[in-house]
Order: sequence, then C-alpha cells, then structure tokens
Amino acid sequence: MPDAPYLLAAVGVSVAVTWALRALPFLALAPLRSSATAAYLNSRMPLGVLTILTVHTLRDFSPHVPHRAWPAALALAVTVGLHLWRRNVLLSVLGGTAAHVALVQGVFG
Repeated sequence: MPDAPYLLAAVGVSVAVTWALRALPFLALAPLRSSATAAYLNSRMPLGVLTILTVHTLRDFSPHVPHRAWPAALALAVTVGLHLWRRNVLLSVLGGTAAHVALVQGVFG
C-alpha cells in the first residue's frame, strides 16, 4: 500500500489538473469575446446549421416515394413556418425534428 505522502501528491496533482482543465476554456474564451471572427460566426452559424440539417434531411427526397416524401416535406414546412414566425433557431430545429419524427413514426410508420 502506498504511503501517505505519495497519496497526498497524487491527490494534489489530480486537483491541479482538474482545476486547470476547468479553467482553461474560460481563459481561452476571454480573447474571443472581442474577436471579429467570433462575431461573424455568431451571426452566420444559425443559417449554416439549418442549411446542413435541410440538406441532410432532403438528401434522399424523392416525390415518387410518398411514404418518405410527405414527412420530409411537411417537417420542412413546419421548420420554415416556425422560423418565420418566431425567428428562433432552436425552436425551428426542435419543432421540425419533432414534426418529422412524429410523421414518420405515427402517420407513415
């Protein structure tokens, strides 16, 4: 069994590493708050995320396969409607996703 100084040193190193890893993100974020790049990404990311989700959802869209086309089209309409109504990306993404899952599992499942 290890002796007390060894155990205390191990606990001390663990505490120091844990504290440093938790403090590091805050130290790294401080210079980014005034960064022009961060401001640009903050203004453009919601549109980028919605675009990626739309392309991913509609990649296999085929109007000739109604059991797959209708849920995607209706969920897309829900997403666009929610976004135009509230201008809230989180609400749009969650609402559209919930509509798609509900339509695929409930109506067309």
